[in-house]
Amino acid sequence: MSSTRITTVSLPVQGMTCAACVTRVEKSLQKIDGISRASVNLATEKVTLAFDPEKTSLASLAASVHDAGYELVLPASGGAEPAHAVDPSEALRKELRSALLLSISLAIPVMAISMFMMLPSFHAWFPLEHQDANVLLLLATTVIMAGPGRRFFALAWTAARHGIADMNSLVAVGTGAAYLYSLIAVLFPRWLGLEMAGHVYFDTASTIVTLILLGKYLEASAKRRASEAIRALIALQPKQARVRRDGVELDLPVDDVLHGDLVIVRPGEKMPTDGVIERGMTTVNESMVTGESLPVEKAPGDRVIGGTLNGTAAIEFRATAVGSETFLANIARVVEEAQGSKAPIQHLADRIAGVFVPTVIGIAAVTFLGWYAMAGVSFVDAMVNAIAVLIIACPCALGLATPTAIMVGTGAGARNGILIKNAEALQRAERVTTVVLDKTGTITSGKPSVTMVEPIGDTTVESLLTIAASAEWLSEHPIAHAIVTGAQERQLELRPAENAEALPGSGIRAVIDGAMIRVGTPRYIESLGIPLAPARAALAAVVASAATPVVVVSGGQILGIIGIADRIKDTSVEAVRSLNGLGITVVLLSGDHQATVDAIAREAGITKAIGHVLPTEKAGHIKTLQANGAVVAMVGDGINDAPALAQADIGMAMGSGTDAALESADVALVRNDLRSVADAIDLSRRTGRTLRQNLFWAFVYNVVGIPLAAFGMLNPMLAAVAMAFSSVSVVGNSLRLRRHGTMRMQ
Repeated sequence: MSSTRITTVSLPVQGMTCAACVTRVEKSLQKIDGISRASVNLATEKVTLAFDPEKTSLASLAASVHDAGYELVLPASGGAEPAHAVDPSEALRKELRSALLLSISLAIPVMAISMFMMLPSFHAWFPLEHQDANVLLLLATTVIMAGPGRRFFALAWTAARHGIADMNSLVAVGTGAAYLYSLIAVLFPRWLGLEMAGHVYFDTASTIVTLILLGKYLEASAKRRASEAIRALIALQPKQARVRRDGVELDLPVDDVLHGDLVIVRPGEKMPTDGVIERGMTTVNESMVTGESLPVEKAPGDRVIGGTLNGTAAIEFRATAVGSETFLANIARVVEEAQGSKAPIQHLADRIAGVFVPTVIGIAAVTFLGWYAMAGVSFVDAMVNAIAVLIIACPCALGLATPTAIMVGTGAGARNGILIKNAEALQRAERVTTVVLDKTGTITSGKPSVTMVEPIGDTTVESLLTIAASAEWLSEHPIAHAIVTGAQERQLELRPAENAEALPGSGIRAVIDGAMIRVGTPRYIESLGIPLAPARAALAAVVASAATPVVVVSGGQILGIIGIADRIKDTSVEAVRSLNGLGITVVLLSGDHQATVDAIAREAGITKAIGHVLPTEKAGHIKTLQANGAVVAMVGDGINDAPALAQADIGMAMGSGTDAALESADVALVRNDLRSVADAIDLSRRTGRTLRQNLFWAFVYNVVGIPLAAFGMLNPMLAAVAMAFSSVSVVGNSLRLRRHGTMRMQ
């Protein structure tokens, strides 16, 4: 039986140079049975693969990529990461730098001699005949073509053997034509005729190769800066850990730390893994993970994150996640997967790239024939115009326009505690018009406390709290925790509860001392047919204090009302103001009493608040908003928010939320701060704007440049400058996102 388990990996691909390469690699993989997704990112030079390991294997996938003319770098034996001893992007950058320096050292003399040869005073400067000077130019240019320029010809030949054409094909044909013609003009002038033999284009060939190498080097350097986010995250992890085992302190490689190890961290040291503090109190700088600049106080029972910096005192914590399980490793994985994904707008560029290079070669051929056969210009002039078309049309900028913006945008978010899970979510978030907020743990602190206890009849405050806390003892709901804590603070002795059952959005029921106890919302109690008339005054008093009323019932008798207040976070008012400033409507959605929800909304500055909403009803409210034309982002943190997060156009989960909420969300806000919602939307808008700018200029560059070259208005060397500038400008424009960041990063 076929496996339903899908394996997802991200692996480097060697040999890609332009958008056309991306299209061919993806097509070669997508035709394989068992592949559910193959997304290639030119900026990272990686492919993200999702496949069924029972239907295909990495070796088969690598063979298919090889057949397409490229190389898929497989993991080392038994490893999860590609077998690279060094960072491949850094190795390429160094290789390009060496090639560029050699090319410059020869191209400058070639250009200088060529210019002087056109002057009447040439012989006064150089005691050489033109033919002897041409031989020197031939030798220098040959070194450039066979050395630094060899990469373009080798890759073009590999592509040709597979029946394809790419950026290297354009460069190789263009510079090769100029070089070959000049070589024949110097060594075999009679082949071309005496009139044409005087024209050589060694300066054109050598300068174009040098300029393209310069562009590729600058592009590689910019792409490396764009991908710094993942490297910076990985670099946060310390290499060593101090562990106490069997009473003995050991300094171990961090990879040798095990679940349950007791880890010791001194002031100024980084946390080697995730864990829970068992001894000591300190402050921890978590800015490198959450973007929050202020240190966070930590005490026994608090969680620490691997890679964060211990501040004021030594602590001991129990390791709860190690290796690839750590929070930091998961962040790096999410960011890498997001950077490897594609925004919907990218598919347009992919379709164009699939036919771009063959079309350009056709245009160059028509340009040559048009000038030579129809316009009657010389063979040389027609060739020069065709070369300009080939050089100007490099599709690098088109291939880099979208992935670099996505890569820098998701990286900027990750550095500031905003984990965007894929490019589609990043692009969709910029269209958000309405943000729906859950109340507890999202707009409020999520740590409610008992503020009022209103017993009814003969019930006392102590007995009311005791019964309620006994029923709520095993519940994880914040209101239940507040009631239990309130009883413990009064040192009340709880009673055993039997058959306890939580009722999501309503309350809890349990049997205590043989009586059925129900603790829940007024709406839930009324649904049981129990009249609230005896509790009206108490309910009014609790609601008037902006607290949430919890009704306690024994059998069919109301014992009293407990008021629970969960104050809004200090940052919530600023967050709502920021969202309104972005032109976004904010809606508060909660299962609490309407009067309580209204009071919280007024305090936060929210104009629309809906109470009495069960967890199963939240998704329905979002559907209603969507039906009215709103693009909705839902923000929540609890398991009961998961359906609404999934229904929304964009689901955002607070970092303190449950695993179910984080899994259902498109964006995870690591910093438990509502201002991150506005930051995430603002970042999405900036990224979307940058992405469209990149695509616009990439298209305009070719739409304008190719006709100019075809009509003889663009010299091949100027075309090379423009081609190099186009790629660098696209990456450079994307890098601006690192400087601007989000609203709170400015």
